[in-house]
Amino acid sequence: MSVPLLVPEDPRFSDPVEVLARTLYGEARGETLAGKEAVACVVLNRVARATARGGSYWWGRDVVGVCLKPWQFSCWNTNDPNRAKLLAISEANRTFRTCLSVAGRALAGAVEDKTAGATHYHTRTVTPAWSRGRAPCAVIGGHLFYNDVE
Repeated sequence: MSVPLLVPEDPRFSDPVEVLARTLYGEARGETLAGKEAVACVVLNRVARATARGGSYWWGRDVVGVCLKPWQFSCWNTNDPNRAKLLAISEANRTFRTCLSVAGRALAGAVEDKTAGATHYHTRTVTPAWSRGRAPCAVIGGHLFYNDVE
């Protein structure tokens, strides 16, 4: 399964650490360390679910595929104002360096999943249709996390 080209052709966008870090920057740069780690866990929980289902699931089978799946992490959507920021950010930015660190630790298995296996989340300021009638399994920073969404 190939991922539609959501990013410029650039080797950085095939590197799981780089793509996860940029996703964290786009989705959780204003969060605490725990908030960034929680979002990283959602990505890894989606990868784990795909692995448990034979290596693929509708939102992807690896970190890059999960992060870049259209309409899954809004920061990558072509119409999202965060997209230009996450494409342009560099290691000169302290927050992005933190995101790189979290991504590296998460991919190395060194981040505890405090989301209880969540595969979805949203900010406190929105209520997506998929979340209606569901109780979050964790609330970390400004995000509510869910582990009962298929």
